[in-house]
Amino acid sequence: MLKIDSHQHFWIYDAVRGSWITDDMAVLRADYLPSTLLPILQQHHFDGSVVVQSDQSPAENLFQLKNAADNTFVKGVVGWVDLQAEDIEDQLADLKQYDKLKGFRHILQGEKDRALMLKPTFLNGISKLQAYGYTYDILIFPDQLKYAAELVAKFPDQPFVLDHIAKPDIKAGTIEEWKKDIVALAQHPNVHCKVSGMVTEADWKHWKGADFRPYLDVVFEAFGIERVMYGSDWPVCLVAASYQQTLGLMEAYTSELSSDEQGLFWGGNATKFYNL
Repeated sequence: MLKIDSHQHFWIYDAVRGSWITDDMAVLRADYLPSTLLPILQQHHFDGSVVVQSDQSPAENLFQLKNAADNTFVKGVVGWVDLQAEDIEDQLADLKQYDKLKGFRHILQGEKDRALMLKPTFLNGISKLQAYGYTYDILIFPDQLKYAAELVAKFPDQPFVLDHIAKPDIKAGTIEEWKKDIVALAQHPNVHCKVSGMVTEADWKHWKGADFRPYLDVVFEAFGIERVMYGSDWPVCLVAASYQQTLGLMEAYTSELSSDEQGLFWGGNATKFYNL
């Protein structure tokens, strides 16, 4: 069975760039590079990974593309580009030289304008991606799910993937509004979902496997087995769980699936979505 970790990060820690890392996340105030992740992936029999941007700059693309070029296990890069730039098409054409650059992400969850993704300038940028074969990762909080549904409806042929199941408040057990909006988003067949980033939305010190099952049930039922993919969100997951614990949650949940269904979740869907 092909196994791909569809969502992980690399960085060289910088206090300014990493200002989002609070004191209770101090474990992340360190360098996290391919040499650290590779033995973990090998231990758990993964065939490769997709590295996702954590800084919004052109330099981030070059850094991650070098990581990918130097490490064959890094099968794809989700980078960043200023989708609102007037010369967005020229930038995309220039970036096409990098085979491992598969798509882009903007940190929408952190924007003051919660509906930034629906601004004409942003929509213009999204409209250019399909022609170059690029995907788009949607990083949002639950309050932005309605806007995301509007976004994906405008571009039915553009491949989108929702990161971290939209970060519901698992710690508080809040689910109903999120569930309604997830089901609505999943009605659009061009949207996939990364089953990732959940442990950091739970009680970091006291979570248990049962906390996640209601949310997983919603996601698997709404998107179906052909549109969900595994992501560890390493190293961010380390604030609440080891790589092995994060992995174990999904191994337990998917254990009742058929071998074909497991194959889709653990690697097949990510490989197809990102054209790895």
